[in-house]
Amino acid sequence: MNINGWIVYNGHLPGTKFADFAEWLQCAAFKQNIDIKLYKNNELLAYLGNDNHALLGDQLSLPDFVIFTDKDIYLARQLESLGIRVFNSSKAIEVSDDKIATYQALAEQHLPIPKTIIAPKIFPSTTVIDHTFTQHAIKKLGFPMVLKEAFGSFGEQVYLVHNQEQMLNKIKEIIGKPFLFQEFISSSYGRDIRIHVVGDTVVASMIRNASNDFRANVTAGGTMEPYEPSEAEKELAIAATKVIGADFTGVDLLFGPNNNSLICEINSNAHIRNIYECTKVNVADYIINYIINTFRKDQRHLL
Repeated sequence: MNINGWIVYNGHLPGTKFADFAEWLQCAAFKQNIDIKLYKNNELLAYLGNDNHALLGDQLSLPDFVIFTDKDIYLARQLESLGIRVFNSSKAIEVSDDKIATYQALAEQHLPIPKTIIAPKIFPSTTVIDHTFTQHAIKKLGFPMVLKEAFGSFGEQVYLVHNQEQMLNKIKEIIGKPFLFQEFISSSYGRDIRIHVVGDTVVASMIRNASNDFRANVTAGGTMEPYEPSEAEKELAIAATKVIGADFTGVDLLFGPNNNSLICEINSNAHIRNIYECTKVNVADYIINYIINTFRKDQRHLL
């Protein structure tokens, strides 16, 4: 198919995993004879003026589509304003990146999540905190309890507290940042399911286990093995993907009481090397095929 694209990733994050994700997608595109270029987000500057808005960069020729593997929603939004189809959309990235917004969107559609209380906004300069709201959280959720910052990746910025003292100390540490209180799902301690969804299809899944941490993230030391999700788990992961309006996601499910699944997180830019090493399924191939089919459908609608 005669389309061309870009893959955008963050140019300032340390390590190679972010470029690695982009390169996997690029290789999958090349296999389909699609011309696709890699760009760091700092190579594409959004320009705004009274008479124009554009991208600043060296010899740029705008593509038909962009696969956006970063969380730079302002750049993603700028690309969309220029008429470029962005996978995933800036809105999907924005909701996925904000755990509070994610849980609100899921709750509005009555999808199963752990009981959650959103902490009130506290400005960084606040010196005296009225802890009445923490008493409500304790009464409703009890201990142990999970505190989550709204923004964070790879299981970081997620904390398990066992008593009021630990809770208050953690709040002091993260004051000024949006966060939430959440019930601790003991039946899922150190284990969860990662399901990769592309379009309306579950394409790969694994179970993650950690022996010495309540979080199951592989980056934090967890192990992984292939997993065949039930139809209910597949439907839940697909529904979660649709709620945030994403084209592809990595959905994390917890093992709730009585084997009922709970949605823990929706990742709009879930990395795919681990799932490949675990299952030998290359999610990048499915993403590229999805993009090709999207453009084919658009062409048919124009006929």
